[in-house]
Amino acid sequence: MVNVSIKYTGDLHCDATHGPSQSKIATDAPTDNKGKGEAFSPTDLVATALGTCMSTIMGMKADELGVDLRGMTVSVQKEMSKDAPRRIVGLPSEVRIPLPKDSPHREAIEQAALNCPVHKSLPPEINRPTKFFWEG
Repeated sequence: MVNVSIKYTGDLHCDATHGPSQSKIATDAPTDNKGKGEAFSPTDLVATALGTCMSTIMGMKADELGVDLRGMTVSVQKEMSKDAPRRIVGLPSEVRIPLPKDSPHREAIEQAALNCPVHKSLPPEINRPTKFFWEG
C-alpha cells in the first residue's frame, strides 16, 4: 500500500506528496474548467499515468528479453467529454519504439503495453487506442 497525501493550497491548486519518496506533484484546474493551467490537471495525471505505466511495463518486458528501449517515446492525448458529467472519454496514444519492425519481440512488447496496470484499471468507456511505430 502507498499513501499519497494531498494539500489544497487555494486557487484550485493542490500539492500531492508521495509517501515513500516524499516526491511532490503540483496540480491546477485546466484553463477550460476555471483554472489557470499552471500545472498538470488531475485528469492530465490520468493520461500521464497511462503513458508512464505502458513505458515502465514495456521496459520491464524488454529487460526480460535483453532488449534496450532507451529513447522510446509515448504520447497520450487526453480527450474530455462535451456533455455532462465532465469526464475523460479518450486517451489515444502513440508509442515510438527504437527497434526494427521485424523484431522477434514485437508482439511481447506491444502486449506488455496493452496489459499495464493503468490500462487494465481504466473503465471500458474510455476509448484508448494505441498505435505502435517501430522505428529502428
